[in-house]
Amino acid sequence: MFAPLIWLFLLSTGRLMARTMSGARTLLGLVLVLGGCCLAALGAGAAGPPQAGRFVAAVYEHHAVLSPDPWALSSRAQALELMSQNLDIYEQQVMTAAQKGVQIIVFPEDGIHGFNFTRTSIYPFLDFMPSPRLVRWNPCLEPHRFSDTEVLQRLSCLAIKGEMFLVANLGTKQPCHNSDPGCPDDGRYQFNTNVVFSNNGTLVDRYRKHNLYFEAAFDAPLKVDHIVFDTPFAGKFGMFTCFDILFFDPAVRLLRDSEVRHVVYPTAWMNQLPLLAAIQIQSAFAVAFGINFLAANIHHPSLGMTGSGIHTPLESFWHHDMESPRGRLIIAQVAKHPLGLTGTENATGEMDPSHSKFLEVVAGGPYCEKDAQEVRCEGATRWNMDALPTFHSEMMYDNFTLVPVSGKEGHLRVCASDLCCYLLYRRHTLSRELYALGAFDGPHTVHGTYYVQVCALVKCGGLGFDTCGQEVTEASGMFEFHLWGNFSTSYIFPLLLTSGMTLETPDQLGWENDHYFLRKSSLSSGLVTAGLYGRWYERD
Repeated sequence: MFAPLIWLFLLSTGRLMARTMSGARTLLGLVLVLGGCCLAALGAGAAGPPQAGRFVAAVYEHHAVLSPDPWALSSRAQALELMSQNLDIYEQQVMTAAQKGVQIIVFPEDGIHGFNFTRTSIYPFLDFMPSPRLVRWNPCLEPHRFSDTEVLQRLSCLAIKGEMFLVANLGTKQPCHNSDPGCPDDGRYQFNTNVVFSNNGTLVDRYRKHNLYFEAAFDAPLKVDHIVFDTPFAGKFGMFTCFDILFFDPAVRLLRDSEVRHVVYPTAWMNQLPLLAAIQIQSAFAVAFGINFLAANIHHPSLGMTGSGIHTPLESFWHHDMESPRGRLIIAQVAKHPLGLTGTENATGEMDPSHSKFLEVVAGGPYCEKDAQEVRCEGATRWNMDALPTFHSEMMYDNFTLVPVSGKEGHLRVCASDLCCYLLYRRHTLSRELYALGAFDGPHTVHGTYYVQVCALVKCGGLGFDTCGQEVTEASGMFEFHLWGNFSTSYIFPLLLTSGMTLETPDQLGWENDHYFLRKSSLSSGLVTAGLYGRWYERD
């Protein structure tokens, strides 16, 4: 067991720290102004005219009308009849958003046609898509220019009617010839496609999903689309879809353009706790890259699909609801130019002392100091990080190495392969709950293949070690903690989720002596997950 522990905690600066991530950008700070902080299940709201330096954005989590038998063959007329029901709902949301002064709205992946089609059965649901780079086209004003474009026409007209930029997802088709070595046997490409229309209905651009997630109906484009579109009210936006968020192309490469300050993100995300719930990864991406992230998810709780939001580096407005069958419109005013720190210097240009080490002198106790890898105390006090047993448990289909979190305070270490994770913690009260610190360093091979390094403090599903890694949404453990690890990648996404699917913002995070850390001094509710989710793209 632990020797008597002198609690150490970072000097409270309230400052966000970070290191530039491999040419991407530093973490930036931004505060939304529609209501209070971190609002869950925010309704349409009353945004009104944008304040100086801000624009009004909306995302809609849509409960789609689905085909009762997506494998059955249907006619184009039947397909249009089903899709028009979803587009009617889109129109209602556009008009509601227009009344609130919204300048850009984002709709989810698969929201118009649904999902679970075969390559053949989805064909009647596909629009022909000309390249916006080659053809300037306003589908609403030029409806007869191309055949099989009824959905594009409707979306274009909605953008005009709402006087806003509109982002939506639909299925598209593109004929190809035998001379094209990538041309499928049926003579056409079928793409999962995002489109963006300007407020005058012009087709601005389109993005074809590259990282497909078990989508037999669609093809991945032979060349990755890197789509950035410009707006008169907020500058440049990047665009990608759902599973793309976990890969370097196109998501990370887009953000090498320092002028891209916002991302629009249609998704049909199935929540997977404890590390990859929809709002978790959305918020983490906004924090990691210092951007505004406009995420619209589909809403089908029976399939585990919910979780949308307007996320900034310091704040989120989100919706997560596994009970109601209804969709939800989220509106917020967002800063056009999110500002933040560069590197790890404070306002005076000096290194913040709490960033390189932290210490506390407790009456009657020794002097203690923490550097990147260990905690050292003068005198007899020592922490035995090997006193508790390590064990293995499956988390997100990966075999994590874990150590239990014991007592009200302590200092833990757990290693997996080349990654070692460290935790310094204090709990105000002990609850009858099991928490564990886990580490994983290796390829994730279920539901996609990609290389991850993860340090995670999680609430277990029960009191047995084998329950650590199970899906949990409620917790009562109130922690103060400092979590860090010797990551080999610069791309690290901070996860912080508390009871009731509530997002929290780290007090401080960044690099010190080649270790990445996350610090939090107080929580609004019991901790579910505190994690550092590293993606080592080069090893995929």
